[in-house]
Amino acid sequence: MATQRYFYGTGRRKTSVARVRLLPGTGEVVVNGKSAQDYFGARDIYHLVMRMPFQVTGTEGRFNASIKVAGGGPTGQAEAIRHGVSRALIDSDADLRPPLKQAGLLTRDARVKERKKVGLKRARKAPQYTKR
Repeated sequence: MATQRYFYGTGRRKTSVARVRLLPGTGEVVVNGKSAQDYFGARDIYHLVMRMPFQVTGTEGRFNASIKVAGGGPTGQAEAIRHGVSRALIDSDADLRPPLKQAGLLTRDARVKERKKVGLKRARKAPQYTKR
């Protein structure tokens, strides 16, 4: 049995990590063993975010994506998938790098929740000041 070559990319956003495998196919996306529609539900914004690398490079419908994602919430996971798909597309064809770079899809979004500080209620919110 010959193993089919796949293209791999890891994407990260906040605390989410997505491991993406792209196989030549018809464009179906499987996230954690479920279809993307079942995994993310009816929120179309997540589907648009995930498909963005394919739209930018004009490769919609050319790859099947098998994705394992863990950590974080749905927005972080969708954006981690976007990052992983972008990296996997470069693995498949290095000529796709310029349009992905131009669209800002290769940069790891480093914004994370700021830690709570001692003496404050949250990261920056101070207790109410009382004069007397």
